[in-house]
Amino acid sequence: MSETTVPLPSSLPARLVRLYGGLALYGLGIALQVKSGLGNGPWNVFHEGAALRTGLTIGTVILVVGALVMLLWIPMRQKPGLGTISNVLLVGPFADAAVFLLPTPEHLAFQGFYLVMGVVTIALSTLLYIGAGMGPGPRDGIMTGLVRLGLSVRVARLSIEVAVLIAGWLLGGTVGLGTVVFALAIGPLTQLFTRWFPLT
Repeated sequence: MSETTVPLPSSLPARLVRLYGGLALYGLGIALQVKSGLGNGPWNVFHEGAALRTGLTIGTVILVVGALVMLLWIPMRQKPGLGTISNVLLVGPFADAAVFLLPTPEHLAFQGFYLVMGVVTIALSTLLYIGAGMGPGPRDGIMTGLVRLGLSVRVARLSIEVAVLIAGWLLGGTVGLGTVVFALAIGPLTQLFTRWFPLT
């Protein structure tokens, strides 16, 4: 193990810090990308579009969608953990709080900064909360459920993200440069961060 690697926490307090710190950062990452106005990741295109159609905040939509997605776990025989429930209940409020507190960038350079920081933050926060070992997020659970039914990880993830991206775009969610950046960068960034925050 390298000197810069942070080992997977074994004590419950350390795992809880990793879980809830990761969820808070995930909400911040969502808010940064939304506030950039340059385009969101597939799920947040859908969340933003649904928020525009319903008049709810994006955080409320994230919470409601997360709860509804968990219903799909039942036929897939997926079992939620504390991390799953916490994800459903907290990411949305964290995102709403960050959207409220962050100033809206007026210049393209600041919009680009928000976009980059949003994608980086989402990549890091995903490793933190999944690495706590307390259960995947509700949307991740759909992917793993489809894999258990026989689909490859690549096909399962691509199918889900294309479906929610199209639905979100039709609802009015922001698709743009940020969507492309997210799609191209989220995997490599997540892999990079595993050097310091391993999943195993």
